[in-house]
Amino acid sequence: MINCFIPYIDMSQAEETIISLRQMTFVKDVFLLVTQKTEDKIAGCTCLEVDNYTSTSMVKTVAEFADTDYSLIYTKTDELSFGYFALERMMQIADNSGAGMVYSDHYQIKNGQKVNNPVIAYQKGSLRDDFNFGSVLLYRSSALKSAVKDMQVNRKFAGLYDLRLKVSQQYELVHINEYIYTEIESDTRKSGEKLFDYVDPKNRAVQIEMEQVCTDHLKKINAYLKPEFKKVDFNKQKFEYEASVIIPVLNRVKTIGDAIESVLKQKTSFKFNLIVVDNYSTDGTTELIKKYASDQRLIHIIPKNRFLGIGGCWNAGVANSSCGKFAVQLDSDDIYSDENTLQKIVDAFYEQQCAMVVGSYMLTDFNKNPIPPGVIDHKEWTPDNGRNNALRINGLGAPRAFYTPLLREIKVPNTSYGEDYALGLAFSREYQIGRIYDVLYLCRRWEDNSDAALDIAKMNAHNTYKDRLRTWELQARIRMNS
Repeated sequence: MINCFIPYIDMSQAEETIISLRQMTFVKDVFLLVTQKTEDKIAGCTCLEVDNYTSTSMVKTVAEFADTDYSLIYTKTDELSFGYFALERMMQIADNSGAGMVYSDHYQIKNGQKVNNPVIAYQKGSLRDDFNFGSVLLYRSSALKSAVKDMQVNRKFAGLYDLRLKVSQQYELVHINEYIYTEIESDTRKSGEKLFDYVDPKNRAVQIEMEQVCTDHLKKINAYLKPEFKKVDFNKQKFEYEASVIIPVLNRVKTIGDAIESVLKQKTSFKFNLIVVDNYSTDGTTELIKKYASDQRLIHIIPKNRFLGIGGCWNAGVANSSCGKFAVQLDSDDIYSDENTLQKIVDAFYEQQCAMVVGSYMLTDFNKNPIPPGVIDHKEWTPDNGRNNALRINGLGAPRAFYTPLLREIKVPNTSYGEDYALGLAFSREYQIGRIYDVLYLCRRWEDNSDAALDIAKMNAHNTYKDRLRTWELQARIRMNS
């Protein structure tokens, strides 16, 4: 038997969902979660008043009424419809697998069209609070109740997140790669427009709670790292150049000139150069780079290996004998905010005694006009807990810079997505990462950005890879703690 818990605003929003659930003989009770008292009388349903739909209080209310084998929590307020024998299938797989929670692929109604919405398998490193389970979560009630007993702090926003992390400590969260139900999707923005939601300043209070919950989880699984760091020896070897800016580029004739010029105009108290790793461009990028050849600071590399991603191009630049003591990132789409960026980054290495530095940036359109949410500063990164919280979020900020001897040891994964995140996790495991909260960088958003409009298959591949990075990092940290 199943008890179902669904958000309720009014009858027009919930009626079809209620009817479909009440027609299933194995559904014992349908509970309507209301955030304010309602005078509506809904036959066969019980209203439960909650403060909001994601809080610890809501989860505890669900646990109080979870008197069946399974408890279904629906997380949207739009109409929900199930396929033929769909809930029976979910229960069957939960029984067979012993899962603490099951979730599934599903259909979505977008702009009146029915589309496939596959989701991805849960890993130990799937710690993102925005992990996409879909809107139907079927919990084993005993697992849910056990997790709730361990919830010592009431969270306004992170209750559901806390629940699934605590359940995952004892049970598997199982992905059913079958299309079980149909939900309505109202957020039809392109992938690039959703990318920065989690760092929007208006969501700061939510992020603080999520960090606290994730940190508690890491302590429970022995993956938490105390704020104790190895010291960095900046005199490990001698370099001709104090810093090198590295720009991997492939077919960016429209932007590479701006990027190069923003580097060459830097004013510093030290000697620096620019290494452009040209990955066999075919659109005129190569010819444009050559126009800057008269400046001896520019080193134009076309790697021998034709099968490099962005990370592989980084390795080619860092391995070059002219690479400086500090390797500093600039994407071929973007530019530094002013002529003092490079000086600020190098100063930060010495002032903060760190092996990696991450700055802050401003989101702009192609013409450098600010666009929402504006400044991306990743202030959730704190000296004490940044490296733990890094396992929860999907990015660490920009521009990034690295102490070259360590970067040559660790090396960059040869991918064109997530390579920077992988480095941040690896560096932070043992070394402090420094932060600069001044805007150093203009991140230009335009139609040719690599993440501007990804389809669901590409987004799932990206998220699976980053979850895998987190899983490997969790394993490394648990081994280090043991």
